[in-house]
Amino acid sequence: MKNFLLSGPLMLTLLAGTALPQAAFAFQEAPMLKAQVDAGELPPVDERLPVEPSVVDAVEVGQYGGVWHRAYRGPGDRWGPTKLLEERVLKYVPDAEGNISLVPAYIESYSVNEDSTEFTFTLLDGLKWSDGEPVTTEDVEFWYKDVFLNKALTPTIDPTFAPGGEPMKLEVKDDRTFTVSFAQPYVYFLNILAKDSTGEPSLDRPSFLFPKHYLSQYNDHYANEDDLARAAEEFGVQRWSDLWGSKGPVTSWWQNPDLPVITAWKIETPAPGNVVTMVRNPYYWAVDQDGNQLPYIDRIEHRLFEAADAFNLMIVQGQIDMQMRYVNSSDFTFFKENEDKGGYHVATGKSANVWSFVPNLNTTDEQLNTLFNNRDFRHALSVGIDRETINELGFAGLGEARSVSPVSGSPYFNADWETHWAEYDPDLADELLDGLGLTERDDSDFRLLPNGQRLQIVVEAYQDYAAPILEVAADYYSDIGIELLPRIIDRTQWDDNRDNNNFQLQYTPVDRLSVVSADPRNMMGNDGYAQQYYAWYETGGESGIEPPADDPIRSIWADWEKASVASSVEEADAALNDLIGTFVEEGYVIGLVGEEKAPMIVKNDFMNVRDGLIQDDVTRGIGFGQTQQFWIDQSQQ
Repeated sequence: MKNFLLSGPLMLTLLAGTALPQAAFAFQEAPMLKAQVDAGELPPVDERLPVEPSVVDAVEVGQYGGVWHRAYRGPGDRWGPTKLLEERVLKYVPDAEGNISLVPAYIESYSVNEDSTEFTFTLLDGLKWSDGEPVTTEDVEFWYKDVFLNKALTPTIDPTFAPGGEPMKLEVKDDRTFTVSFAQPYVYFLNILAKDSTGEPSLDRPSFLFPKHYLSQYNDHYANEDDLARAAEEFGVQRWSDLWGSKGPVTSWWQNPDLPVITAWKIETPAPGNVVTMVRNPYYWAVDQDGNQLPYIDRIEHRLFEAADAFNLMIVQGQIDMQMRYVNSSDFTFFKENEDKGGYHVATGKSANVWSFVPNLNTTDEQLNTLFNNRDFRHALSVGIDRETINELGFAGLGEARSVSPVSGSPYFNADWETHWAEYDPDLADELLDGLGLTERDDSDFRLLPNGQRLQIVVEAYQDYAAPILEVAADYYSDIGIELLPRIIDRTQWDDNRDNNNFQLQYTPVDRLSVVSADPRNMMGNDGYAQQYYAWYETGGESGIEPPADDPIRSIWADWEKASVASSVEEADAALNDLIGTFVEEGYVIGLVGEEKAPMIVKNDFMNVRDGLIQDDVTRGIGFGQTQQFWIDQSQQ
């Protein structure tokens, strides 16, 4: 994998936003919208677009119309559809070679002062919500004062938005321009915005923007207690604050068709249901290079499936137009063999994920808690499994055995980190486990814990296709005296177990290993190996579990604090590399297979899908391919 970041570490190319003045073009629109204009249901396209719309340079100027058919796993599978349409104030966009650039989205311009303490943004002139209402800095101020600083909705501010412990400040300059400032330099801020926007509480998370004209009725700074109580009852939640958040029935685009958005599509028929549909946003603010308002595709349909075999059958029967999510590497040969039958071809992306075992350092099981927090035990787990076998059996040999560390091509890649504890060495694993005093065994040759119980670890996964991988892993661990008990559970339950500290070991792809500076929180313990430690850190000790005074995770946090207030990119990267080094050397997460050629199904009439792009949560998965420029060739149908 080549270096996919332009201009070296962190210094991604910052491209000025391309815009087309309305005077220069006669803008075109989708026939379904033109029909609504003719019926008097919509204003003309020139009145719906900004004065100077943003331009998406499509691979090929496409055709309007059609339905994009894909599949989903149920209400908990909300992030798959979300990544098809997320918008950030600045977006990671691939250039012709697939390298990453930062490009302005729904803003006319932005600027950064000399010491990276102030960031000024100007919204597009004429930008509108999907219901036609203007987007102005009133929406920005609403987000900041009534959501971000509202303790009822944002009880703790994430450290990535409070470098040095002091939250960002926001000042409105006029109806389109606002400035965000920090007490100290924050050289990583634009990268963080491109990845994570401005955080919770919502799902598609448009940076700095919440529709005040709609959401103020559900906000305690505007609505009275009785109105809020009625709203909570109407939406079936206990408290008004439960209306908000990624799973909130009001602020989650995935659940609420009435929520105004700025994305290319909006929800039409929400989950749960056999088919979830999204429909084009008539006020979307971008056009292609010929002045055609995007997106090209009218609707996206997500059809429910329960098992991997059912999904694979949908592919072979030609029911999937384009999808990477749930297209499993182990079935690569099967997919290739059925290309002609299904009328598709198999493209591949460059995965920045590492499939891993994530031990819970905060597990409530006292015996396992002690072991997981012991570096030698984690070392034994890591060298006690043959990754090459896992790669061949579980990933059709499309990946590579490696640790959880920055992937090749990342400016933070380190060859020594990549191979850390990644060699299969069962003799060393036995030696390490014996050294921990785990020498007693039962009649089945499994090691006994100090309390006399068998050393058992329950590993959870939410992917059907993980079952054979977990069984192979269980065989390897039984050879060193550890009983691994695989469990395949629903994604919603899997998420709840992680959120509620109710798991021992989880099998999952660990991501954000490309542009680590955009989101280092996986390595800091968030949503993973030390969620309760991270909660203690994030809340200043108000919740969570305090780690021991000498725990290495404290140095990880300290390094992030250095990086987040550094006065230069070089200084920040030095601290970030120290953070990564500690995370890798401690072996907090057991990496197995990564950097796989991630297969994606593309129907032969589905156009503008680029092969070989980096796939990472940082670049927002398939969204990195600029889905609004995908189109369906009607002549082939």
